[in-house]
Amino acid sequence: MIMRDFVIGGVVVPGLLLAMLLAFAASLVLRNVFALVGLYRAVWHPALFDLAVYVLLLWGIAELSHWVSP
Repeated sequence: MIMRDFVIGGVVVPGLLLAMLLAFAASLVLRNVFALVGLYRAVWHPALFDLAVYVLLLWGIAELSHWVSP
């Protein structure tokens, strides 16, 4: 996993921070979808489930980042 730093407006931003923000945005969308579908009724602990989904999304984005970056 290679996460490169980015320069945005003269500020160095770690690549992991961008991956974390992207994973958080995706998890917010998935939370709404899960709530609409009614998945949370079958989940024992919704907060732990949300955390697990976030970690999986972050892992997936981090793994995909080395395919995208040169």
